[in-house]
Amino acid sequence: MQSKSEITWDEFEKIDMRVGRVERAEAFPEARKPAIKLWLNFGTDIGIRKTSAQITDHYQPEDLVGRQLVAVVNFPPKQIGHFMSECLILGAIDDKGAVMLLSPHHEVALGQAIA
Repeated sequence: MQSKSEITWDEFEKIDMRVGRVERAEAFPEARKPAIKLWLNFGTDIGIRKTSAQITDHYQPEDLVGRQLVAVVNFPPKQIGHFMSECLILGAIDDKGAVMLLSPHHEVALGQAIA
């Protein structure tokens, strides 16, 4: 995959990446591509945010509950079918195009910022 164009440090600092815990996960059969709906708890300052993710190649909803994930929390909400996505979970794309979720190696406080 080719590298993207450079951004400034100021542009990078605008991205608010945080750690949240999956409180709820369920299949999203209405989505155009197979997806899972997730509700993540980012602690008292940010609260619960929901999202939809095309991660069904490697994950089932029941396997995600309780897991800590990294997400961008300052994108504007995006309507996906009848579901409003309020954050974007992050992952690496494997050699088959499937997403592998990013998460901390050790338990951290909910809402912890990513540096």
